[in-house]
Amino acid sequence: MTSPSSTPMRRRQRSTRLVVAVILLLVGALAVAGAALSGSWLVATIAAALGVVLGTAATRITHTELAEARREAARDRAEQARAYRDLTVARTAEQATFVEATNARVGAHEQTISGLERDLSDAQGCLIDAHRQLVAEQLRADDAEREVAALTTRLDSAEERAAQAIVRVAEIERELDVVTAEWQAAELSRKRA
Repeated sequence: MTSPSSTPMRRRQRSTRLVVAVILLLVGALAVAGAALSGSWLVATIAAALGVVLGTAATRITHTELAEARREAARDRAEQARAYRDLTVARTAEQATFVEATNARVGAHEQTISGLERDLSDAQGCLIDAHRQLVAEQLRADDAEREVAALTTRLDSAEERAAQAIVRVAEIERELDVVTAEWQAAELSRKRA
């Protein structure tokens, strides 16, 4: 997680240091080459010493650049690790919040399901009771229909007997009329006699 502004500066600084190291090596090489061409032992020795010193300086500059680049990379990695840690902490907190919210929703759903199961059980009990009552009422209705059929049969029989009784009463009334007429006739004939 490097910032865009630090990257170009670091690259320019690294390039400047490396250019200086390369220039020092070139100067040392030119000094040694010039001393070799001069043919003087003293100039060659001084040029060789100067080449070693300039090479050492270039190596030191390169080493310093490499060490600084490594430290900068380590700082970048540490900063990136901190950013990932912070991101992980935030995501862990979000996950915990999500888990709590999900658990709460699941708990609410489970309570709703439990309530619905209780309601369903109560409704099944009511349905069973209603079915029993329906069966009992159907039995009572069947008994009532049988009783109505029996009463209808008895009523028909009673009406038939009543009709026969009416006919019999009419016959008896006629016989009574005949007997009364005969008695009245006998009384009249006895009074006349």
